[in-house]
Amino acid sequence: MAATMGLRVRSLNLPVSLLNVVCRRQLSSTRTLFAETKEVNKENGSKSEEETKMTDLEQKLTEEKAKLTAQVAEYTDKYKRALAETENVRMRFTKQLNDSKIYSISGFCKDLLEVADILGKATTSVPKDAVSGADANIHLKNLFEGLVMTETQLQKVFAKNKLEVINPVNNEKFDPHIHEALFQIPVPDKEPGTVAVVEKLGYKLHERTLRPALVGVTKAI
Repeated sequence: MAATMGLRVRSLNLPVSLLNVVCRRQLSSTRTLFAETKEVNKENGSKSEEETKMTDLEQKLTEEKAKLTAQVAEYTDKYKRALAETENVRMRFTKQLNDSKIYSISGFCKDLLEVADILGKATTSVPKDAVSGADANIHLKNLFEGLVMTETQLQKVFAKNKLEVINPVNNEKFDPHIHEALFQIPVPDKEPGTVAVVEKLGYKLHERTLRPALVGVTKAI
């Protein structure tokens, strides 16, 4: 080996000291190149690892976003349901409040219905010839006229407060919402289930039946 190197040195005609310098420089360059290559590989490895970490982070963020989006949708739905329920409660409360204002006098009206019934019986029980004509009793006539005026005024008060009379006509179909059947009677030439006789007038307050009309209903013969 030494002989070979000696031959090469002699063939190149270079001094040994210069050859040593060249070898050292070549070795240094090789080491530098190896170090740079190692550093590049290290950087590439770091970049690959960093890219992997970024990919994992993006995946986690995507999953977290989907989870939060689902939660937002769930909470939004619950909020809308709660809002709708609150609105329903408010509407029910408003209706109850309005009904309480409208029907707060229903108890008082029921008491007045008995007065109206008595006045009606009093005016219908007096014979017409007893309060009219030359032979009429002036005192009875004045009393009768006073009763009629009182009954008329009472009906005006009823109408003012939306208290209406339920007075079924003959052949009117029986309606359980506004009529109460006391008995059934066979009546020829009348359809079964119709009103035949009115025993007592009914009343309704603002379309709500306060007292049904007491009636007799026809039945099949």
